[in-house]
Amino acid sequence: MELPPGDPVQARQRLTELRETLLTLHKALLDSERTAYEIVHGPIASPGAFLQLLINDSRFAWLRPVTTLLVQIDEWLAAKNPPKTEEELSQLLQDTRALLSPSRDVNGFWKRYSTAVRRDPAVAVLHEQVEKKLI
Repeated sequence: MELPPGDPVQARQRLTELRETLLTLHKALLDSERTAYEIVHGPIASPGAFLQLLINDSRFAWLRPVTTLLVQIDEWLAAKNPPKTEEELSQLLQDTRALLSPSRDVNGFWKRYSTAVRRDPAVAVLHEQVEKKLI
C-alpha cells in the first residue's frame, strides 16, 4: 500500500529520529566496549588504533549489525528516498526491533548487546529510547 502524500514526510522524520537515537546508542556501545577492552588490555594508543581494532579485532565484530543498520537508514535518507510503502517502513522498524531484542541472535549479537545494556547505564537508557522510537 502506498503511503498518502503527507506520510513520506512523516516516514522521513521517523527514520531521522530513529537514526539519531540509534547513532547515539552505537557511540555509547563503542565507548562501553572500548572501556571494557582497556580494562583488560590497557589504553588504546590513538583513535586510529581504535579504528583498526573495530575493523580487525573479533571482539568488536558483534557491533557490525548496528553499523549496517545505520548505513541502511543513511542510504535511504541520503537518497531522499525513504520507504514508499507502509510495508517498507514497517520492515525496517521490525528489523531494528529484532536486532535489539532476544528474538534474533545474529552471531551472538544479543548476548553481547544485553551484557552491554546491563553493564553500562548509558547504554541501558539509550536502549529504552530506541525501543520507544520503535513503537
